[in-house]
Amino acid sequence: MARVHPSTILAETISWYCSLFLAIMLILSCCESSVTDDERTVVKIRFKDSVYKPCDEIYVVHEGETLHTISEKCGDPYIVEENPHIHDPDDVFPGLVIKITPLRNK
Repeated sequence: MARVHPSTILAETISWYCSLFLAIMLILSCCESSVTDDERTVVKIRFKDSVYKPCDEIYVVHEGETLHTISEKCGDPYIVEENPHIHDPDDVFPGLVIKITPLRNK
């Protein structure tokens, strides 16, 4: 009977746990997730073309958000131009309603 070296057993065990971890991460990355309806924000993750569109056309500003963070989050670099009621881009407050048009839809 051939004797197996202890480092080989350790390497196989670590390899098995890594494979299990990667399989779980792959399954979780393919899942569709959504945020509460109260926030009116839906997160859509599509595995094929990696599109991340977390915003509806009508967006309500939340605490701590700026136009810059909303622009990055929603993929709309022209928020100020599309919302004439925003006179000062620095004066954004929670509850402000803005129109969002993601760049890829233009």
